[in-house]
This record gives sequence, structure tokens and C-alpha cells, in this order.
Amino acid sequence: MTTATDSAAPAAAAAPPLRTQLEALLLVVDEPAPVAVLATAVQRPTAEVEEVLAELAAAWEAEDRGFRLRQVAGGWRLYTATACAEVVERFVLQGQTARLSQAALETLAVVAYAQPVTRAKVASIRGVNSDGVLRTLVTRRMVQEAGVEPGSPATLFVTTPLFLEKLGINDLAELPPLAPLLPDLEAVLGSDAPEDARWAGVLAGTMGRTAQPTAEARTTDAMTADARDEQGTDDE
Repeated sequence: MTTATDSAAPAAAAAPPLRTQLEALLLVVDEPAPVAVLATAVQRPTAEVEEVLAELAAAWEAEDRGFRLRQVAGGWRLYTATACAEVVERFVLQGQTARLSQAALETLAVVAYAQPVTRAKVASIRGVNSDGVLRTLVTRRMVQEAGVEPGSPATLFVTTPLFLEKLGINDLAELPPLAPLLPDLEAVLGSDAPEDARWAGVLAGTMGRTAQPTAEARTTDAMTADARDEQGTDDE
């Protein structure tokens, strides 16, 4: 005889463990995912999700996996391991030669350290018109407009969360200090007099050293742009 229990629909399958759910989500995100967003997706408390994310990050590093879970730009995302940077970069960039040019790196560095900053300020520091490079950086979503300078119509520029992501840092405070490299930095930033163009080179070099230990951030989704020789106004 068939009972009510026998005819009842099978119980819904148990949900996968939280760790498994988070691993699946991290494989499909295309930008750092904030803890709150992940917690909403798995319908679990934020504190619990953050704890499991930290455990995953520690476990994968301890196991020396080819990938790492890192907290950057206010969220969590998978990256290739630093030790694998050379082979990953060779694979990703095979047949590609376009990267951010020296002019773009200099301009990006100036914006990073002096932001919010106007076109005129960038040009003053670099010693060359940088309008074309700024347009390129805005197009590449490394720099964005941030209103206008008080008392003038000049547009202000700042770096974006994508900039943090590409450098593999979580906050601008993680950029290396410039004081040891350029003792007169305060004078450079605060003076209205023509500024030393070599500061841009110092900044670009500093940015390069910052990005070096986190090559996985660059090779996961390479910082590329139309590389052109710097000529006159840096039009790119």
C-alpha cells in the first residue's frame, strides 16, 4: 500500500557547502567582488563569508596552488600565483605587443600620487601636454573624471578601482612612499612654479616596482594600451 510518505516529492537536495559555493562564484566574477555581494548571493551572514574567504586564501597559498585568492580594490578575486607570472604572461601576451606606453605610465603615476589633479597640473609635472594620454587612460578605465577644481572650470582626474585591481593593491595607501626617492616632493606638489619633469619619471619607475611583485594582477587581464612613441603632445 502506498503511504503519504511514499508519494511525497523527494526532499530538495541539500545546498553545497559555503566554501564550495564561494569557489564557484569566484570563478565567474570578472572584477573584485565585495563580501556583501557574495554574502547576498549565498544567503549567508557577511562575517561568515569573510571568514571562509580568508580560510580559502590561506589554504590555497599553503598548498602552493597556481592561483591565489586576494582582496583588492574593495573585493575578492582569483589571481594567478606570482611564481607563475612569467609563463602566464607569455601565454596571455603571445602575439601581442601593445602595452601602456612610457608616456601613459608616467601620466598614470602622476594622477595616482597627485590626485585629484587637473590636466594642467599633469602637463606641468611631466613637462609636456598630456591630454591625449589622459584620454587613453580614461578609455582604458584606469583614470576617471572627478568633478572640477574649486574656483575654476578645470576638470579633476583620479584613478579608478580598476587601477587598484591591476596593481594588485587594496588601497592607494599601499603605494610606496615617494619621499626617499624625491626629498622635495612637498615643494613640487605645493608650488605654482614650473615643476621638475623628472618627477614623472620617478613616479613611473615607482609604479613599475609596485606592480612587479603582483605580476599576477597584470597577467590575469593585462594592462594594455596602444603603445606609441612619445612625440610632442603625447597624442595616443
